[in-house]
Amino acid sequence: MQPPSPRYAGYHSFDYLEPHTDYRVFELAPELGRLPRHEQGLTVEQHARVARILQSEHVISLHEHPKILTADPYELREYNHTGRNAMGFEGLARSGMSAYFDNFMNGTNCVTSEHGWKWNDVVYDLGLRFADVAQQDHIVLARTVTEIVAAKESGRIALIAGLEAATMIENELDRLDVLYGLGVRQMGIAYSMANQLGSGLAEARDGGLTAFGRRAVERMNKLGIAIDVSHSSDRTSLDVIEASEVPVFITHAGARSVWPTNRMKSDEVIVACAERGGVIGIEAAPHTTLSAAHPAHSLESVMDHFVYCVDLVGIDHVAFGPDTNFGDHVGLHDSFAGHLATAQAHGHVEHERVPYVAGVENPAENFTNIVGWLVKHGWSDGDISKAIGSNILRVLTEVW
Repeated sequence: MQPPSPRYAGYHSFDYLEPHTDYRVFELAPELGRLPRHEQGLTVEQHARVARILQSEHVISLHEHPKILTADPYELREYNHTGRNAMGFEGLARSGMSAYFDNFMNGTNCVTSEHGWKWNDVVYDLGLRFADVAQQDHIVLARTVTEIVAAKESGRIALIAGLEAATMIENELDRLDVLYGLGVRQMGIAYSMANQLGSGLAEARDGGLTAFGRRAVERMNKLGIAIDVSHSSDRTSLDVIEASEVPVFITHAGARSVWPTNRMKSDEVIVACAERGGVIGIEAAPHTTLSAAHPAHSLESVMDHFVYCVDLVGIDHVAFGPDTNFGDHVGLHDSFAGHLATAQAHGHVEHERVPYVAGVENPAENFTNIVGWLVKHGWSDGDISKAIGSNILRVLTEVW
């Protein structure tokens, strides 16, 4: 974790409102200091190199949910029902990131429905988050590569709005234009379960990309919305990569050859994505990117997936999408298991259950520890720069 950015002025979510009067107050998890600091045994010189890299390079997370969870994970449904999630402004100010893809509540946005992914819920989610962000000057909404670069140069952090699935557009193609107009610049196809566009990775039968899905891919290309296939089935992922005129992201996943669950991507999909110029962001949400070498999920097992993917497709096509938040992420998965189809997505591979992913547990610490690992293991400045940001910028320059 880095010292707070000098541009951060101390804003916390909803400071512009009156608690209990303007919004419902929940007991939240600690934003910082919830767990002990992850020590990697770096030398003084290595620590200095980590700090220099984080200061000088574009540091971009391809996938995050930087909200602060409730202290009791089983209050999350009520919390999300209000439409207001507190955002970890202070944690982000210590993250070393210059930009991140914010994926909001994804399938847990139960504002008007118990089941998520409804159009009104997504609009509430976007609008209330943007209203909160607009009250301060450290996190800025970015819609172009120029705005991402400008945020870095001014000492700010760029928020890039993303959604993990296009389920909420139903059969309304123009809703993509509406979401683009609201600021969304990255979108998934399906979230584990099938929708009008294609099959998710939890489906027993893989139907691939639908005819409507092909029209949606074409529209997203025309608009300049980056496409994500992290939660899409293999056939759908391959169909999207083939149909898209520009590179596609796998924003948060790992390699199935390293850990054999549907939540991970096959070598075929990872290679196809890279061959068309795309990038895979390595995932770190609990009990996803495990490995046989490190079955207790931690930074080490996450980096096993990173190294495998670099060996498979080259450093130009691998980045990081840790997919973390502030609070008990394991508890979130437990309380929303049905909404997130975690059992179907992760299958029945036996694994050691951990209370948190040591070293990549929240957005405040992720990149300090990731860069620390890369420095400790002798990766060059050039390769680190590609993996933590410039690969993503290259794709966005082409897509947007």
